[in-house]
Amino acid sequence: MTHAAEYRGQIPSDGEAILNALPNPVLLVAPDGKIVDANIAAESFFENSTQFLRRQSLKELVPFGSPLLALIEQVRNAGSPVNEYKVDLGTPRMGGDRLVDLHVAPLAERPGHIVVMLQERTIADKMDRQLTHRSAARSVIALAAMLAHEIKNPLSGIRGAAQLLEQQASSEDRLLTRLICDEADRIVTLVDRMEVFGDDRPVARGPVNIHSVLDHVKRLAQSGFARNVRFVEDYDPSLPPVLANQDQLIQVFLNLVKNAAEAVVDLGADAEIQLTTAFRPGVRLSVPGKKSRVSLPLEFCVKDNGPGVPEDLLPNLFDPFVTTKPTGSGLGLALVAKIVGDHGGIIECESQPRKTTFRVLLPMYSASKHAEPSHRDDVPGTPSPAPQDAK
Repeated sequence: MTHAAEYRGQIPSDGEAILNALPNPVLLVAPDGKIVDANIAAESFFENSTQFLRRQSLKELVPFGSPLLALIEQVRNAGSPVNEYKVDLGTPRMGGDRLVDLHVAPLAERPGHIVVMLQERTIADKMDRQLTHRSAARSVIALAAMLAHEIKNPLSGIRGAAQLLEQQASSEDRLLTRLICDEADRIVTLVDRMEVFGDDRPVARGPVNIHSVLDHVKRLAQSGFARNVRFVEDYDPSLPPVLANQDQLIQVFLNLVKNAAEAVVDLGADAEIQLTTAFRPGVRLSVPGKKSRVSLPLEFCVKDNGPGVPEDLLPNLFDPFVTTKPTGSGLGLALVAKIVGDHGGIIECESQPRKTTFRVLLPMYSASKHAEPSHRDDVPGTPSPAPQDAK
């Protein structure tokens, strides 16, 4: 019933195919509370295979005293379906809050058996937040264009005047003129970095092997800023290529890995960064200006065991100038969100102490939809741009 089996050519039955096509997790629960069956979305939600879930009782997967358990008993006794909204199924094993809407119904063909469908509210929240990130990026584009024109020219005059004064100034006054020049240079550097947001030229995209990108980023990190960090890889080897620009993907994941490395710097030998890839069918995004919904089945995660992101910053983490660093400018994650958005994808952060996850969802490459099909392993490696400031 797993997507890996589908890649190997096994053809599921009609019932399995229909269940696996649903984007929402679906469970079949026996009268004794044991899980009889689950679809692919349920595997993703509970982060375990169907084979594992079939060996579990539902009460072992949900929080103690969860309303879901009482709801199942209510449906079993009444013999009619019941809905419940905004129920938290989060556990320490699965992470923090997992708000879902519950749809529970009896299965007439199998007395005592209950069908449970979960609708994650976080998916809708992710879509809303992603549109907010894109709106914020567009506002930064306008701001960057204004800054480039209105600030850089006057700064050049200020710096030139300070240099002229420096020639006739005393040694004590030269410290002040040098301070003026240094601060002018710092502002110009900041404006130059913001001008990246104003580059709205179309980017050439094609099939990219994400594992080659992640391996390249890991080698760069281990030879520099993450020299003392342990890396753990959990890759899906059957993953199809992603439709992307390789240089920009390297920049995205180099930023995220650098961000993670700085989060775990105080952990010493316990510092760990986990890189994961997975196939997550069922995630679709409505893109403004297009009638069709874009499928985003490829999931790439950068996880760290650092102290986590402050809860009050999470909703605006990808907005410009939002940072947790004393010396950060808060442009790194905003740039990452822009690049991911330009690729038609989603980036999301889930954080709690000792477990912070940056999750990127992107479309996969389809040779039938593009003019120049190419094997994902044919994409050559390229040098990476320098990482931007993150968090």
